[in-house]
Amino acid sequence: MNVTMSSVSQIQMTRTNPAHVGSAKLTSVISGQENTNQIQNEKNMGSFESYLVNAVSSMNSQQLDVGRVQEKLITDPDSVDIHDVTTAMAKAQMSLSLAQTVIDRLITGWNELSTNR
Repeated sequence: MNVTMSSVSQIQMTRTNPAHVGSAKLTSVISGQENTNQIQNEKNMGSFESYLVNAVSSMNSQQLDVGRVQEKLITDPDSVDIHDVTTAMAKAQMSLSLAQTVIDRLITGWNELSTNR
C-alpha cells in the first residue's frame, strides 16, 4: 500500500477500491511496467488446465519410473540399490496421494459452487 506523508500529523493513503471510503481519487495499484510484467507472467504460467495436465503427466512419469526400477531390480538385482527402489516408490506414492487429494478438493469445491442454497 502506498503511503504519502502530507503532514506530520496526517497520513494520506492511496485509495484503490471504490468500496473504500475516502475522498482521494481511485488509483491503480499496478503501474505501467509492472502491469506489463504481470501480464507476461500470467501468459508464461499458462492456464489452470495446463497446470493440472502437467502435474498428472509428472505423476504418471514417476509411476512409470517405479515400474522400470522394480523391473530392473528383478532382472538385474546387482545393478540397483534397494534404497533407490524404496525412494522411487515413496515419491510415486506421495505424488499419487497429492493428486487424489487435489482432485477430491476440486470436486468438493465444484459441488459447493454448483449447489444452490
